[in-house]
Amino acid sequence: MYLKKSKRVGASSPLNGIGKQDWDSRRKRKMGEISQALGVTPVDVAALRRMAISEGGLLTDEMRCRVWPKLLNMNTDNLPDKPAADLRENHKDYHQVLLDVRRSLRRFPPGMPDDQREGLQEELTDIILHVLDRNPQLHYYQGYHDIVVTFLLVLGERLATVLVEKLSTHHLRDFMDPTMDNTKHILNYLMPIIERVNPEVHDFMQQAEVGTIFALSWLITWFGHVLSDFRHVVRLYDFFLACHPLMPIYFAAVIVLHREEEVLDCECDMASVHHLLSQIPQDLPYETLISRAGDLFVQFPPSELAREAAQQNSQQTAASTFKDFELASAQQKPDSVLRRRRKERAETQAQAQAQAQAQAQAMVVARPRAKRLIRLAVMGLTVALGAAALAVVNTALEWAPKLDLQFFP
Repeated sequence: MYLKKSKRVGASSPLNGIGKQDWDSRRKRKMGEISQALGVTPVDVAALRRMAISEGGLLTDEMRCRVWPKLLNMNTDNLPDKPAADLRENHKDYHQVLLDVRRSLRRFPPGMPDDQREGLQEELTDIILHVLDRNPQLHYYQGYHDIVVTFLLVLGERLATVLVEKLSTHHLRDFMDPTMDNTKHILNYLMPIIERVNPEVHDFMQQAEVGTIFALSWLITWFGHVLSDFRHVVRLYDFFLACHPLMPIYFAAVIVLHREEEVLDCECDMASVHHLLSQIPQDLPYETLISRAGDLFVQFPPSELAREAAQQNSQQTAASTFKDFELASAQQKPDSVLRRRRKERAETQAQAQAQAQAQAQAMVVARPRAKRLIRLAVMGLTVALGAAALAVVNTALEWAPKLDLQFFP
């Protein structure tokens, strides 16, 4: 593959201020540990997950070709043949897939010869249609090709086809439903995570009524659509493949939290905050954020957030907020939209407070912010990477053998 020869991918340079000589030594040692985990029978999947999560990830495309199938519990002995030529003519999604693939030029390495890129685009189309044809319960969505092209560039067509099919029927399954209901449910985990770590940012975003639509493309493409450096994309894929399927939403949360000052300095209105957050910086400290996302997963596991995610008010859902955003953008009068929304919210909150006061006379059920802050102080805002990685790996191993179960509550 083109990328394999060019050495474009993988963590090939010093990270987080580590000296080159020290990093080269650590890199060599880590390559040996990955090879050792691959060489035992049965393969040490827990060790491979730790390697994928820890600093630098899996390092090279060659190593990803060997490890990614193991992380998905895939047998690569019998790879599928190339799809039949008539699949394109007969498939209902062919024209939409073709349009998206033609728009995917930026996902290929700069300077790649046109004929090579065009050949890869043909393979990309074939992979997508093959997976959809074999799994009629799956529905194509715009952005799916951004995930598939990453696997194609790293693994080649035949191996990518197998892994993408497994990924589509498990990790990505909720994005491929006929409606966006499950996708919106996953996005609803974002604000509870932010609230637990930084209530000020959470309250600011709530006041701006920005919702979570800004993170939609991050989530459904595993950040492949929004990051320009392919090395960062495959590093995140190492991390996500080794972890619980909800890890991308934790990573989305740490990006928002990392930009705390920018958010709080922004005008507190929907259009301004949405514009800021949707423009993802390209110079993020990825290793630090990966470690932080693992920490937050340990501190606030999905089971703890599930009830809040399910109970979020419909006015705060991505779809509802986006309608307001579209209206504000079209009319260029965001203030009038926000005033109307705030009035409606105030009426709703007044009714809720009256009901809460009546219930409080019989029973006190409260989770004051002070308790939350005390809990954070006791636990600490960060956990050593080793402990976090171990906990994330253990969680991943709990669900990995049961991939046919429902992922999200």
